[in-house]
Amino acid sequence: MAMTMMRSAMSSSQKKCGVGGLLINKEGSRLFSGFSFTPPPSSTPPPPPAEPSTNLFVSGLSKRTTTEGLREAFAKFGQVIDARVVTDRNSGYSKGFGFVRYATLEDAAKGIEGMDAKYLDGWVIFAEYARPRPQQPPQQYTGSPMSSPRY
Repeated sequence: MAMTMMRSAMSSSQKKCGVGGLLINKEGSRLFSGFSFTPPPSSTPPPPPAEPSTNLFVSGLSKRTTTEGLREAFAKFGQVIDARVVTDRNSGYSKGFGFVRYATLEDAAKGIEGMDAKYLDGWVIFAEYARPRPQQPPQQYTGSPMSSPRY
């Protein structure tokens, strides 16, 4: 019944296409779909915010962003002890994230306030307190080069 009403409601400027009753007009704009999507409930809660620290995690970096450029951008808000853009081993380009370490918690808070959701090298970046690395058990070396995966 619903499909009959949809077909009769279609004007000459619309055509039925694809799966689920998707309607597209002559300009190629999607009008509506016969499917409704409800995402499944999340089984894991989001992680709690990181504890304030002098180390910041910066994401959303451009491939053009350098360590020096990151340092200069964050130095406007306090004394930067260290800045590092994480790069790909093969290409040398940024992986899109990095870290900035300030001298004090106050400087780190100013850095987040000043740079979070701001543009750097044409990209919107996000700054937040870095989470400590999870503790990993030490890897056992067996002596065989074939026993450890190469990445």
